[in-house]
Amino acid sequence: MSAPTRAAESGTGVFSASRAAISARTLRTDRWWVPPLATVVGLGAFVIYATVRAFVRTAYWVPDYHYLTPFYSPCVSTSCAEGSSHLGHWVGALPMWIPLGFVVLPFLLLFRLTCYYYRKAYYRAVWFSPPACAVAEPHAKYTGETRLPLIIQNVHRYFFYVAMIVSVINTYDAIVAFHGKTGGFGFGLGNIVLWVNVLLLWAYTLSCHSCRHIAGGRLKHFSAHPVRYWFWTQVSKLNTRHMLLAWTTLGTLVLTDFYVMLVASGTISDPRFVN
Repeated sequence: MSAPTRAAESGTGVFSASRAAISARTLRTDRWWVPPLATVVGLGAFVIYATVRAFVRTAYWVPDYHYLTPFYSPCVSTSCAEGSSHLGHWVGALPMWIPLGFVVLPFLLLFRLTCYYYRKAYYRAVWFSPPACAVAEPHAKYTGETRLPLIIQNVHRYFFYVAMIVSVINTYDAIVAFHGKTGGFGFGLGNIVLWVNVLLLWAYTLSCHSCRHIAGGRLKHFSAHPVRYWFWTQVSKLNTRHMLLAWTTLGTLVLTDFYVMLVASGTISDPRFVN
Protein backbone atom coordinates (compact mmCIF):
# COMPACT_ATOMS: atom_id res chain seq x y z
CA MET A 1 0.00 0.00 0.00
CA SER A 2 1.06 3.58 -0.56
CA ALA A 3 2.32 5.67 2.37
CA PRO A 4 0.01 8.07 4.19
CA THR A 5 -0.36 11.46 2.56
CA ARG A 6 0.25 13.27 5.85
CA ALA A 7 3.57 13.11 7.62
CA ALA A 8 3.91 13.01 11.35
CA GLU A 9 4.80 16.32 12.97
CA SER A 10 5.88 15.16 16.39
CA GLY A 11 5.91 11.38 16.34
CA THR A 12 2.33 11.16 17.66
CA GLY A 13 -1.07 10.55 16.17
CA VAL A 14 -2.32 7.96 13.70
CA PHE A 15 -0.03 9.19 10.92
CA SER A 16 3.20 8.76 12.88
CA ALA A 17 6.01 6.64 11.52
CA SER A 18 5.34 3.89 14.05
CA ARG A 19 1.77 3.29 12.83
CA ALA A 20 0.68 1.10 9.95
CA ALA A 21 1.17 2.81 6.58
CA ILE A 22 -2.42 2.55 5.31
CA SER A 23 -3.52 5.35 3.02
CA ALA A 24 -7.23 4.57 3.35
CA ARG A 25 -8.96 6.26 6.25
CA THR A 26 -10.57 2.95 7.21
CA LEU A 27 -11.11 -0.54 5.86
CA ARG A 28 -14.53 -0.78 7.48
CA THR A 29 -17.43 -1.31 5.09
CA ASP A 30 -20.28 -0.80 7.55
CA ARG A 31 -22.05 2.52 8.17
CA TRP A 32 -19.68 3.56 10.96
CA TRP A 33 -20.53 7.23 10.38
CA VAL A 34 -24.16 6.87 11.55
CA PRO A 35 -23.50 7.12 15.35
CA PRO A 36 -21.30 10.25 15.05
CA LEU A 37 -23.86 11.87 12.75
CA ALA A 38 -26.73 11.04 15.13
CA THR A 39 -24.72 12.53 18.01
CA VAL A 40 -24.11 15.78 16.13
CA VAL A 41 -27.78 16.07 15.18
CA GLY A 42 -28.96 15.34 18.73
CA LEU A 43 -26.54 17.65 20.50
CA GLY A 44 -27.00 20.36 17.86
CA ALA A 45 -30.79 20.26 18.17
CA PHE A 46 -30.60 20.60 21.95
CA VAL A 47 -28.11 23.48 21.82
CA ILE A 48 -30.24 25.41 19.32
CA TYR A 49 -33.47 24.87 21.26
CA ALA A 50 -31.94 25.65 24.66
CA THR A 51 -30.18 28.78 23.37
CA VAL A 52 -33.34 30.19 21.82
CA ARG A 53 -35.46 29.45 24.88
CA ALA A 54 -32.87 30.87 27.28
CA PHE A 55 -32.93 34.26 25.56
CA VAL A 56 -36.55 34.77 24.44
CA ARG A 57 -37.86 35.57 27.95
CA THR A 58 -41.41 34.53 27.17
CA ALA A 59 -43.70 31.76 28.46
CA TYR A 60 -41.34 30.44 31.13
CA TRP A 61 -43.54 30.95 34.21
CA VAL A 62 -47.11 29.82 34.96
CA PRO A 63 -48.33 32.05 37.83
CA ASP A 64 -51.52 30.04 38.45
CA TYR A 65 -49.62 26.85 39.29
CA HIS A 66 -46.10 28.17 39.96
CA TYR A 67 -44.54 26.18 37.12
CA LEU A 68 -41.05 27.47 36.31
CA THR A 69 -39.02 26.05 33.45
CA PRO A 70 -35.56 24.76 34.49
CA PHE A 71 -33.94 26.97 31.83
CA TYR A 72 -34.85 30.03 33.94
CA SER A 73 -34.17 28.67 37.42
CA PRO A 74 -33.20 30.34 39.61
CA CYS A 75 -34.59 33.60 38.27
CA VAL A 76 -33.00 36.25 40.50
CA SER A 77 -33.30 39.44 38.45
CA THR A 78 -35.91 42.17 38.66
CA SER A 79 -36.46 41.40 34.97
CA CYS A 80 -38.06 38.09 35.96
CA ALA A 81 -41.81 37.66 35.81
CA GLU A 82 -43.60 38.49 39.02
CA GLY A 83 -43.61 35.52 41.40
CA SER A 84 -40.96 33.53 39.52
CA SER A 85 -38.06 34.64 41.73
CA HIS A 86 -38.28 31.90 44.35
CA LEU A 87 -34.93 32.91 45.85
CA GLY A 88 -35.46 36.64 45.72
CA HIS A 89 -33.92 39.38 43.57
CA TRP A 90 -30.13 39.40 43.66
CA VAL A 91 -29.60 41.79 40.74
CA GLY A 92 -31.50 44.51 38.93
CA ALA A 93 -32.83 44.50 35.41
CA LEU A 94 -30.72 42.61 32.87
CA PRO A 95 -30.14 43.48 29.20
CA MET A 96 -31.62 41.09 26.66
CA TRP A 97 -28.22 39.57 25.81
CA ILE A 98 -27.93 38.11 29.33
CA PRO A 99 -30.24 35.12 29.95
CA LEU A 100 -32.38 35.27 33.08
CA GLY A 101 -30.90 31.95 34.18
CA PHE A 102 -27.37 33.35 34.04
CA VAL A 103 -26.55 32.26 37.61
CA VAL A 104 -26.34 28.55 36.79
CA LEU A 105 -26.55 28.10 33.00
CA PRO A 106 -22.78 28.57 32.40
CA PHE A 107 -21.92 26.05 35.13
CA LEU A 108 -24.44 23.51 33.87
CA LEU A 109 -23.04 23.90 30.37
CA LEU A 110 -19.50 23.33 31.65
CA PHE A 111 -20.68 20.37 33.74
CA ARG A 112 -22.04 18.73 30.61
CA LEU A 113 -19.10 19.73 28.41
CA THR A 114 -16.58 18.23 30.83
CA CYS A 115 -18.72 15.13 31.53
CA TYR A 116 -16.82 11.93 30.77
CA TYR A 117 -19.55 10.64 28.46
CA TYR A 118 -20.07 13.92 26.60
CA ARG A 119 -16.31 14.17 26.04
CA LYS A 120 -16.43 10.86 24.25
CA ALA A 121 -19.51 11.95 22.30
CA TYR A 122 -18.26 15.24 20.92
CA TYR A 123 -14.61 14.18 20.61
CA ARG A 124 -15.78 11.54 18.17
CA ALA A 125 -18.68 13.31 16.49
CA VAL A 126 -17.32 16.86 16.25
CA TRP A 127 -13.52 16.58 16.36
CA PHE A 128 -13.28 13.09 14.80
CA SER A 129 -10.80 12.06 17.46
CA PRO A 130 -11.41 9.35 16.37
CA PRO A 131 -14.85 9.25 14.72
CA ALA A 132 -15.15 5.47 15.25
CA CYS A 133 -13.11 2.39 16.07
CA ALA A 134 -10.60 1.50 13.34
CA VAL A 135 -11.21 4.85 11.59
CA ALA A 136 -8.24 7.17 11.41
CA GLU A 137 -8.62 10.63 12.85
CA PRO A 138 -7.51 13.60 10.69
CA HIS A 139 -5.10 14.95 13.32
CA ALA A 140 -1.37 14.44 12.93
CA LYS A 141 -0.66 15.17 16.59
CA TYR A 142 -2.24 13.94 19.79
CA THR A 143 -1.70 15.59 23.17
CA GLY A 144 -4.84 14.41 24.96
CA GLU A 145 -6.07 16.57 27.84
CA THR A 146 -2.63 17.77 28.88
CA ARG A 147 -2.70 21.22 27.29
CA LEU A 148 -5.05 24.16 26.92
CA PRO A 149 -7.93 24.17 26.29
CA LEU A 150 -8.63 20.49 27.03
CA ILE A 151 -6.69 20.48 30.29
CA ILE A 152 -9.70 22.35 31.70
CA GLN A 153 -11.59 19.04 31.50
CA ASN A 154 -9.83 18.06 34.71
CA VAL A 155 -11.95 20.50 36.77
CA HIS A 156 -15.10 18.48 36.03
CA ARG A 157 -15.49 17.50 39.69
CA TYR A 158 -15.93 21.14 40.72
CA PHE A 159 -18.74 21.63 38.22
CA PHE A 160 -20.27 18.49 39.72
CA TYR A 161 -20.57 20.30 43.07
CA VAL A 162 -22.44 23.15 41.37
CA ALA A 163 -24.69 20.66 39.56
CA MET A 164 -25.63 19.17 42.94
CA ILE A 165 -26.69 22.63 44.18
CA VAL A 166 -28.70 23.21 41.00
CA SER A 167 -30.46 19.86 41.48
CA VAL A 168 -31.48 21.01 44.96
CA ILE A 169 -32.85 24.25 43.48
CA ASN A 170 -34.78 22.33 40.82
CA THR A 171 -36.21 20.11 43.53
CA TYR A 172 -37.34 23.19 45.46
CA ASP A 173 -38.99 24.55 42.30
CA ALA A 174 -40.84 21.27 41.86
CA ILE A 175 -42.08 21.43 45.47
CA VAL A 176 -43.23 25.05 45.08
CA ALA A 177 -45.17 23.98 41.98
CA PHE A 178 -47.68 22.06 44.12
CA HIS A 179 -49.88 25.13 44.01
CA GLY A 180 -53.52 25.42 43.15
CA LYS A 181 -55.09 28.08 40.97
CA THR A 182 -57.19 29.28 43.89
CA GLY A 183 -54.38 28.91 46.40
CA GLY A 184 -53.27 26.10 48.67
CA PHE A 185 -52.19 22.67 47.48
CA GLY A 186 -52.65 21.79 43.85
CA PHE A 187 -51.60 18.91 41.61
CA GLY A 188 -51.69 18.64 37.85
CA LEU A 189 -49.99 17.02 34.88
CA GLY A 190 -47.32 19.71 35.01
CA ASN A 191 -46.24 18.50 38.45
CA ILE A 192 -45.62 15.02 37.03
CA VAL A 193 -43.58 16.50 34.18
CA LEU A 194 -41.50 18.61 36.58
CA TRP A 195 -40.85 15.74 38.99
CA VAL A 196 -39.90 13.23 36.30
CA ASN A 197 -37.36 15.76 35.04
CA VAL A 198 -36.01 16.44 38.55
CA LEU A 199 -35.64 12.76 39.43
CA LEU A 200 -33.83 11.99 36.18
CA LEU A 201 -31.56 15.01 36.67
CA TRP A 202 -30.67 13.67 40.12
CA ALA A 203 -29.97 10.26 38.61
CA TYR A 204 -27.73 11.76 35.91
CA THR A 205 -25.88 13.95 38.41
CA LEU A 206 -25.32 11.13 40.92
CA SER A 207 -24.23 8.73 38.15
CA CYS A 208 -21.33 11.07 37.38
CA HIS A 209 -17.87 9.47 37.47
CA SER A 210 -16.69 12.20 39.85
CA CYS A 211 -19.52 11.34 42.25
CA ARG A 212 -18.45 7.70 42.18
CA HIS A 213 -14.88 8.69 42.99
CA ILE A 214 -16.03 10.98 45.81
CA ALA A 215 -18.13 8.14 47.25
CA GLY A 216 -15.47 5.43 47.21
CA GLY A 217 -12.18 6.93 46.15
CA ARG A 218 -9.07 6.91 48.35
CA LEU A 219 -10.45 4.11 50.53
CA LYS A 220 -8.13 1.20 51.22
CA HIS A 221 -10.64 -0.91 53.12
CA PHE A 222 -14.35 -0.78 52.25
CA SER A 223 -15.11 -2.89 55.31
CA ALA A 224 -14.03 -0.02 57.54
CA HIS A 225 -16.44 2.38 55.81
CA PRO A 226 -19.76 0.51 55.35
CA VAL A 227 -21.82 3.64 54.69
CA ARG A 228 -19.52 4.93 51.98
CA TYR A 229 -19.27 1.43 50.52
CA TRP A 230 -23.06 1.19 50.29
CA PHE A 231 -23.29 4.62 48.66
CA TRP A 232 -20.47 3.72 46.28
CA THR A 233 -22.29 0.55 45.17
CA GLN A 234 -25.49 2.50 44.49
CA VAL A 235 -23.64 5.17 42.53
CA SER A 236 -21.80 2.45 40.61
CA LYS A 237 -25.12 0.96 39.51
CA LEU A 238 -26.23 4.36 38.23
CA ASN A 239 -22.84 4.93 36.62
CA THR A 240 -23.42 2.00 34.23
CA ARG A 241 -26.37 4.00 32.83
CA HIS A 242 -24.58 7.35 32.66
CA MET A 243 -24.75 7.56 28.86
CA LEU A 244 -28.46 6.73 28.82
CA LEU A 245 -29.17 9.29 31.53
CA ALA A 246 -27.07 11.91 29.73
CA TRP A 247 -29.33 11.67 26.68
CA THR A 248 -32.57 11.10 28.59
CA THR A 249 -32.11 14.27 30.65
CA LEU A 250 -31.53 16.34 27.53
CA GLY A 251 -34.91 15.09 26.34
CA THR A 252 -36.70 15.69 29.65
CA LEU A 253 -35.26 19.21 29.92
CA VAL A 254 -36.66 20.05 26.49
CA LEU A 255 -39.98 18.33 27.24
CA THR A 256 -40.36 20.14 30.58
CA ASP A 257 -39.54 23.53 29.12
CA PHE A 258 -41.82 22.93 26.13
CA TYR A 259 -44.71 21.89 28.36
CA VAL A 260 -44.31 24.93 30.60
CA MET A 261 -44.13 27.12 27.51
CA LEU A 262 -47.38 25.69 26.12
CA VAL A 263 -49.21 26.19 29.42
CA ALA A 264 -47.75 29.64 30.08
CA SER A 265 -48.65 30.85 26.58
CA GLY A 266 -52.21 29.58 26.89
CA THR A 267 -51.75 27.11 24.03
CA ILE A 268 -52.93 24.24 26.22
CA SER A 269 -54.52 23.91 29.64
CA ASP A 270 -52.83 21.98 32.40
CA PRO A 271 -55.01 18.98 33.37
CA ARG A 272 -55.66 19.30 37.11
CA PHE A 273 -56.17 16.39 39.48
CA VAL A 274 -56.39 18.52 42.64
CA ASN A 275 -57.49 22.19 42.68
